[in-house]
Order: sequence, then structure tokens, then C-alpha cells
Amino acid sequence: MNRKKQTILFLICILIFISIGCKQKVNTIDKSQDLNTVEDIDYTPVEGGTITIPLTNLNTLNPLYANSSSYYHFSKLIFEGLFDFDENLDVVPRLVHRYEISNNGRTVSIELKDNIKWHDGQEFSSSDVKFTIDAIKQSDSNSIYKRAIKSGLGTFEATDIYRIIDVDIIDNRNININFNREYSNNLEVLTFPIIPQHIFNGNIAMALERENYKPIGTGPYRFVEYERFKNIILSKNVDYWNGKPYIDKIIGKVLEDEEAILSAFESGQLNVATTIGVDWDKYKQNSRIKIYEYISPNYEFLGFNFQNDLLKGDNGKVIRKAINYGIDRQAIIEKVYLGHGTQVDVPIHPNSYLYSNEANIYGYNKEKAKYILEETGFVDIDNDGILEDQNGRELSFKLFIGSNNAYRLKTSELIIQNLKDIGIHITIESEDNYETRLKDIQYSEIDTNIKNGNFDIVLLGWELSVTPDLSHMFHSSKIKDGTNFIRYSNESMDEILNKAFYDGERENKKGNYEKIQDQIIEELPYISLFFRNRGLLVDRRVEGNLNPTFFNIYNQIEKCFIPKSMQ
Repeated sequence: MNRKKQTILFLICILIFISIGCKQKVNTIDKSQDLNTVEDIDYTPVEGGTITIPLTNLNTLNPLYANSSSYYHFSKLIFEGLFDFDENLDVVPRLVHRYEISNNGRTVSIELKDNIKWHDGQEFSSSDVKFTIDAIKQSDSNSIYKRAIKSGLGTFEATDIYRIIDVDIIDNRNININFNREYSNNLEVLTFPIIPQHIFNGNIAMALERENYKPIGTGPYRFVEYERFKNIILSKNVDYWNGKPYIDKIIGKVLEDEEAILSAFESGQLNVATTIGVDWDKYKQNSRIKIYEYISPNYEFLGFNFQNDLLKGDNGKVIRKAINYGIDRQAIIEKVYLGHGTQVDVPIHPNSYLYSNEANIYGYNKEKAKYILEETGFVDIDNDGILEDQNGRELSFKLFIGSNNAYRLKTSELIIQNLKDIGIHITIESEDNYETRLKDIQYSEIDTNIKNGNFDIVLLGWELSVTPDLSHMFHSSKIKDGTNFIRYSNESMDEILNKAFYDGERENKKGNYEKIQDQIIEELPYISLFFRNRGLLVDRRVEGNLNPTFFNIYNQIEKCFIPKSMQ
């Protein structure tokens, strides 16, 4: 009898163990496994589902004051501007039905779309546009869009935004925006987010509050709630003028930094994450992840000190041209940035409609670089591998690395070897422990060295604005300001830059920028290296035509969807 009871108990235990094991097997799916092997997925666009995207700590939900780049992109889901930038970085209407530029570019007459509503159901009108512009005028210097307008319109003079822009309301849907003079960037500066007048009862001071700000816009997603330091919840705007979004809810999860964001994405807490560094190809092996690569605004270059006698004048131009041919930029992109860069010859974003194919003429050609130098009379007099000019001065230069950036240090090593091969000697510093010191160098020290001209050649980068203007780099008036730290001065370049900046006829813009690029190619005040690329990691649950750009990483997310079986 006891043996029979023992046998029954043993069988019960086996059945319980099998039952638990089966349940665990059903509920556990390897996230790296191709989901098509788990079930047959229907990829027909369908409404529903939630995605979680990253945010870092933010100071306010007010889009005019937000200092977080992650919230800048996030806020584009809520707010919209009169105009926006397309894939080619050209300006296109957003909340505008039609517009006309007159008075040689000084007046932009706008007719608003008639089917736009705020998230609370109120009609969007001309009064909202004027209210927003007045609010930006009265905002303090911390307003990112006030700074953007000043940058876009105030290159050559002290900028008084009150004087620059004035607004006349014609009727509920028609408005004239008047500028104090001709500007080529008159539409570019009208891409700021429009905020609703009625929410603040026309009180601009309320609209500029940072605390307890409730975002109400016209965009594809509407604000639901914000739990400070934790998350922002959005729901789809079912009345969105450009078509109801598919995805029901978007949660912005607040995390400490980029590393925390990446960890949260890898563990499945986020559906989207930006990459860190350049080694994101490792994610290609994970079928759960899609990678969208796009060109960032981060432009890397070599700048020359035009106070150095060897680097200015006709011989200086020859040296700069030889350096341009002598550097293998594709090798730098491949070896240092693992292929995630886009080679250029000018500081114009490669996607821009202003980018001239005629400006893309330089490539790695070591023999041509040597020939150019030899034809100009540079020879190796003492057979030490370094060329000298006719006065016996060696082509030897000090390279200053303009940041504590390990990628630039590796880049400099390749540049040094490339230029050694054509007879140009480059030193970084006399100290042997430069790499160690680079980690401790302060940005203030870097800035001081550059502004004081304590370099022959500098390896540096600019984060270029989506609003085009190269005056800060190359106009002689910017030497005093310190942005033209290479001290490049050329009357012809000044004239072209002035023309491009103050030409109010938009049909002339491309031609003006082609002339600027031609001048850069001829003079080579900078050696353009490349634009860095970035990657956006997206959970494969998110289907559709997501098209990230550096100025809107969630571009077209309202057209994306989550397959029904994956919701």
C-alpha cells in the first residue's frame, strides 16, 4: 500500500514538472529569433499599439525653451510650424496652404490651411501665428527659436528681433510677415513651432512659463500626461489634418543619458534608441532590430592658420591643395568610423539641395599631390623625407586637435602618415603623452588655443545648422568675433557671402551657394573631410516609412504601424 502511494505521488510530481516546463516554454521567446519563424505576421497597416521612445532629463515642456535635444525631436510629434524642411533641406509649407514672397523678399504673404484644429478642438488661425512670433520676440536669450532667428538673420549685424520681424493680420487665415530688409533665409526662420493664443488668453507671459506647461499643438499626437523625471504620454490625434496616425500611444521614457537609453533598448524597455559611437553594425545580427542610418550635421575638417607665412599666398594654396589630394579620407571613414561617414569637399550637407556636384572634385591621389608640390618648386634638399621651399623652410606644421575626442586622435594619426608620404611633416605636440593629456584637456583651453591662433593646422568639427549660412566660417568680419578663427580674409569670398545672405529672391539661392562652393574649392580655407553618420535603432515591431533626419529623427512616424499580432 505504501509503495502504491509512493508511485502515485511520483507520477503527480512528474506531471506537475511537465506542466510547469510547458508553460515556461510557451511564454519564453528568444528576442533575437526571427519572428517570422514564430508566427505568420500580417503586415497590412492597422491601427493600435503603443511604442516607447527615449527622452533625457528636460527642463520644461515649453517648446520655445526646451534645452533637451531629445525633447526637441519629441516635441515635433505635438507641435508644427508654418514651414518645415524636407529631405533635401529645402523649405516646404506645413501649416501653410499657399504663400507668396514679394517686395524683394521683405514680405511673406501666407494663407493658412483651413482644416487645422488645435488638440482641444479650437480652430487654428492667424492670431496664433502673430501670438507665437510676439512670444518669441519677448522671450529671453534661453529661447532656442529666438537664438535660431538671430542666427539665421543676424550674421553681419547686431540683431534686434523686434526690428527684424513684424506681423500684419489680414483676416483669420491670411497674414503678412514683414522683414526689415532682404534675407535669403526668410522662410527658414519660419519653421518654429506655433503655440495657441487661446490657451493663454493672449497673455504672452503665461506662454513663456516653464513650469506646469501643458503642450497643446496641431501635430499628429496630443499630450496626455507628464510624470516628472519618468515619462510623457501622448495619444494619437484622431482629427489630425494630415491623416489619423496608426499607432495609438507614444510614451516618452525619461532616462539619464545615452548609455542608459541604449541599455533600455537592448533590454526591450524602449522601441527606439539612438546609437552611441560608431560600432552599431553589431546590431545587424539581431533580427529584432532595424537600423536607419542618416547623415548627421557634424562636419569634420582641417582648418589652416592664415597667419602662417607658409600657408597663405599662392604657395599656401598649393600646399593646401596637395594636402587635400594627399589625405585618404575614405580610409579614415572606414578605419576610424567603421564606414559611418560621408565624404565631402565643402561644408554643405550632402543631402541639401544647395550641395553642388561640381564641388565634389577632390579624391585621394598621392602621386598628384607630389606632382603639385614638385611643380611649384618644393624639393627635399637634405634627403630627410621632408620637402623644403625655395628659402629652405621645411613643410613642417603643428597639428592641433580641437577636442578631447578619441576619434580625432586616430584620424590625426592617419593624416600624419598620409602627409608624410608626400613630403609634409606633421607633429601633434612635443610631449610623448599627448593621448593621455588629451583626455584631461579642458574645452576652455582648446577654445583659447584656437582663438589665439596657437596652431598651424587644426582638426576640428562644426555642428552645422539646418539653416544655411557659411559666413561665420569664412567672412573676414567674423575674424574679430572669433568664429573665423583661421583668420581667412578674401574680398571675393566676402562679396559672395554677402550676396548669398541678403538675396531675397529664393530662385537665386542655389546659384549663389554654387558660387560659394566654387570659391571654397578654389581657395581651400578648410580641407573638408566628411560628415559623420548616425544610426537610429528601431524595434522591428514598428513598420512603415520611418525616415529619420538629423533635424527630425521621428520623421513620418505617424505613418508607421504595429502589425496586429505584434501589438
